[in-house]
Amino acid sequence: MHIRPATPADRAAIAAIILPAIRAGTTLTQDPAMSEADAIAYWLAPDKTTFVAEADGAIVGTYYIRRNQTGGGSHVCNCGYVTAAAAAGRGVARSMCAHSLDQARAQGYRAMQFNFVVSTNEPAVHLWQSMGFAIVGRLPGAFAHPQAGDVDAYVMYQKL
Repeated sequence: MHIRPATPADRAAIAAIILPAIRAGTTLTQDPAMSEADAIAYWLAPDKTTFVAEADGAIVGTYYIRRNQTGGGSHVCNCGYVTAAAAAGRGVARSMCAHSLDQARAQGYRAMQFNFVVSTNEPAVHLWQSMGFAIVGRLPGAFAHPQAGDVDAYVMYQKL
């Protein structure tokens, strides 16, 4: 697997990955009805550095890294990750997370924080824990899951 910075030519492939996850409404907090243009604008916003993961010549995942806060919190970064549904279970998210941790260190961040990990997204919770993240906060009923109703969200953190 190869992970590289996203280019404008990757927009369609990124949209094909993030839009199904947004539309499902089960793991991401964006409005499931948001337009493709708004989804791409969010994912590729100037405050983010966006990457794509490639395997066998195809883009199979994407992630971004950004400053979590400004000022006194600017030494902590935040990331968002989405793996293409067809590539689930192939280690794409693990590779993207490892890459993002390396990027965070290279960019001088001293910690990484995930602000809102949906508790029912158990594969992600377990993966992030296996990558060294701890659940440092629980937001009771903070996510309106389309099937499970209101479920908790976690704040996860790792000092770098």
